Amino acid sequence: MKGILEVKNVFLDDIIRGISFDVTENELVVITGPNGGGKSTLAKIIMGITRPTKGQIFYNGEDITALDVTERAKKGISYAFQQPVKIKGVTVRDLLVAAEPGDEESAHPEVFLEKVGLLPEEYLDRELSGTLSGGELKRVEIASLLAKNAPLMIFDEPEAGIDLWSFADLVSVFREIQKNHTIIIISHQERIIKLADRVIVLENGKISKECSPEEFLKGVK
Repeated sequence: MKGILEVKNVFLDDIIRGISFDVTENELVVITGPNGGGKSTLAKIIMGITRPTKGQIFYNGEDITALDVTERAKKGISYAFQQPVKIKGVTVRDLLVAAEPGDEESAHPEVFLEKVGLLPEEYLDRELSGTLSGGELKRVEIASLLAKNAPLMIFDEPEAGIDLWSFADLVSVFREIQKNHTIIIISHQERIIKLADRVIVLENGKISKECSPEEFLKGVK
């Protein structure tokens, strides 16, 4: 399989300390480990939200270390925050139409809401900064990543705040997008870890282990 992402000897102060790994095309990698180990920071470095103090990031063979988050998004990397951003005056429809490639007339935001278990007639015209709960915002953000259809998707603890939507539906969404996309998920959840092709364990800013989900789960029981 072709490598789509290469992280080479990345450092950030005392948070990330010499991390290197590759992700192949259409692979689902779960990054897990103790709280404070650097997982979310690493995800933000890959997306370009945070700049490393040392090391390189390659995407499809291109050195993207110096590119900002917008430039990386244009190249096909998308990111779902652990705490979704609330944008005043922007509706769910606005977000999904803007995310979907093509013009507004050809957009189908309702399709992506249905995929994350939300009724379009109830949510399309609601504001992101309005009455949406944390779990609803999380699902809308996941829907926006589905609409973008980026080759590489990064999810930071997608299960956080998911309340009314069943966890089984979240897992089924990942099973579906796994077929044609490369996915990195920051998660502690066993059912998400079971989906992985490979598990990377991060502790104290370093990779302590890379293994199959079966091997990882056997070690924690």
